[in-house]
Amino acid sequence: MFDLGWTELLVIGIVALIVVGPKDLPILFRRVGQFVGKAKGMAREFSSAMNDAADQSGMREMSAGINKSLKAATNPVGTAMDGVKSATKSLTDLDPDSETAKLAEKRAADAQKIQAASARAAAERKQREAADAMAKAEELEAKMSKPAAEEKE
Repeated sequence: MFDLGWTELLVIGIVALIVVGPKDLPILFRRVGQFVGKAKGMAREFSSAMNDAADQSGMREMSAGINKSLKAATNPVGTAMDGVKSATKSLTDLDPDSETAKLAEKRAADAQKIQAASARAAAERKQREAADAMAKAEELEAKMSKPAAEEKE
């Protein structure tokens, strides 16, 4: 509604300080705050009364339908995608005794088995790498300690 930036507010504050004076300025700001609070309360009350009247007359349902049809008209691809999403959601709610549900359950179990096997293979690979690294470290320690032992003799 009002487009006031920081510079405009600063100018208003300086003018108010000059016109009203430093003693009465806090009182003025308090009264302006109370007035703004009352105005917001009245606006909120008016808005809620209008919403209640719209609910009682059934305008809200009608406006929701109009909004939906306008959305469909302005964005046909999005509306089509919403239809596809709702159709796929109804397909995921399968009867547990149907063949499709049994097949989906079997595929999920197979996927879990494959995932477990690949995790096991990765763990074994890491274990082999760790064993190789330990062997190399022991070999380097042996080489490092061997010359030191020869120098002492």
